[in-house]
Amino acid sequence: VQLQASGGGLVQPGGSLRLSCAASGRSFSSLDMGYFRQAPGKEREFVALSRRSFGGTYYSESVKGRFTISRENAQNTVYLQMNSLRPEDTAVYYCAVRIGGRTILSEMKETRAYDYWGQGTLVTVSS
Repeated sequence: VQLQASGGGLVQPGGSLRLSCAASGRSFSSLDMGYFRQAPGKEREFVALSRRSFGGTYYSESVKGRFTISRENAQNTVYLQMNSLRPEDTAVYYCAVRIGGRTILSEMKETRAYDYWGQGTLVTVSS
């Protein structure tokens, strides 16, 4: 599986950005797709998850209500719409895919649950 990420950039606080991640090489609807982020000096952290086969979406508490993950199976693409951005959202954002069997939600919030990663895209929230 190959992942191609895009959509990062510089935005003012309160603004919006949409990240995209296109996957190739596997049946997209059968994949769990996640987004993580890593701020300077910090560990990579879970942001959002779109589970396979219409299995629902999940978010970290820090982004719930502001970010929306969605997928377009026909385009093999997952999106992360980020609204009401804050300076603390500044980070490199990574999309990731799990091709292994279904696992529990708590495990899906760990980086070890994912098999392939996109190249990362920088989001900077600053005035």
